[in-house]
Amino acid sequence: MTDNTQASALVSIGELARSTGLAVRTIRFYCDEGILESRRSAGGHRMFDADSATERLLLVRRLRAVGLGLGSITDVLHGERSIAEAIAAESARLDIEVRSLAWRRASLRAIEAATPARRAERLALLAAVQDAGAVHDCLIRFWRRILAPIPWSDVDKWVYWNVPEPPADPSVDAVVAYAELAALVADPDMNRTVRQQYWRNRPELIRDCRGLYVDVGDVMADVVPLVAEGVRPRAGGELDRFVNAHASARGERDSPRFREQLLIGATDADHRIHRYWALTGQFFGTRVTVGRAHHWVYAALARSTDRADVPAPRQRSRPRARQRRST
Repeated sequence: MTDNTQASALVSIGELARSTGLAVRTIRFYCDEGILESRRSAGGHRMFDADSATERLLLVRRLRAVGLGLGSITDVLHGERSIAEAIAAESARLDIEVRSLAWRRASLRAIEAATPARRAERLALLAAVQDAGAVHDCLIRFWRRILAPIPWSDVDKWVYWNVPEPPADPSVDAVVAYAELAALVADPDMNRTVRQQYWRNRPELIRDCRGLYVDVGDVMADVVPLVAEGVRPRAGGELDRFVNAHASARGERDSPRFREQLLIGATDADHRIHRYWALTGQFFGTRVTVGRAHHWVYAALARSTDRADVPAPRQRSRPRARQRRST
């Protein structure tokens, strides 16, 4: 028998099972799924090319051993996807699954760690969110609504800087904080409150939302290092540029009257806004978010108008606020 004859030798399904160590029913299943080719003998039995069938079954066995599904294996065998591509796709799928399991584990531990009096509340909080990825998507949608007048391509950097990424392996505190962020933005009134803080009074008069967004963003970029350095809110160039940006967008000029208008209905001291940025701070560490920069500008604006009745943000000192009330 020549080498060519040996290469084309046909074997029965039983012989193929014995040589590969696979069960007959498994090989038959692979044939039915189109993974393995066979031909029929004169008696109607399945026959296989010994070498090619063995090689293919060995590859299937190895790919199955590392966790690939039959769909991916079929794509590889049919040349629709390389082995490297199939492995990369499976690795990415496992990353998502691992993150989901880590979130579930942290959620269970968070519920277990809660005091009996607060366990029901924490259970409701964590049961309302599926996983960290779902929370992140929820936060992105929230800020898209807030910044709706602005093309999304213009606010990518803003979102990157101010929306925390899902924690890959969350601690108990992290999973509770991230879930609470989702609960905050799910509050129907939160959208109105944050929009009021960002766009200020009479937003319907704003002629160029994008121009205002860019100008205020430039101001915040200069305020961030001041907040990081612990500089107290003050009058000066940053506040003047902030007021000018809002005035120009409405076709007005900076004036004491206009500054008063910017404070009408101000929501900067709303506890939900403060809570939102406090929670994001747990993920960003020392990074100064735009929320803290906005609080700084608000305090500076309130001081510039000498408004004693304006609720002070957290950066403002309590002794000074009490002194103004008494005058």
